[in-house]
Amino acid sequence: MAERLEICPLDELPSGARRIVEWEDVEIVVFNCEGTLYAIEDRCSHDDGPLGEGTLDCAAATVECPRHGSLFDLRTGVPKTLPAYVPVDVFPVSVQDGMVAIEVE
Repeated sequence: MAERLEICPLDELPSGARRIVEWEDVEIVVFNCEGTLYAIEDRCSHDDGPLGEGTLDCAAATVECPRHGSLFDLRTGVPKTLPAYVPVDVFPVSVQDGMVAIEVE
């Protein structure tokens, strides 16, 4: 069953910002891309690099792993470039009463 995890007020996550949270043993990074919110596992599937420290491209909805340059699609978690080839988890994001939240299972 899905659990709703509150992250922060929306006004604390402006466009281009990111917030890293931990749920159980998983770190998740929430990005605000020009008003569209994405949540993705904060772990490159190639070598566990911190995606939350990577370069964000809002126009392409991607984040680049800072270690070896794999690009991950923020919508699907699928890597678009090597060396990563295994997808990472993505999480539904919502805003209710001005609070950003993600659904985790």
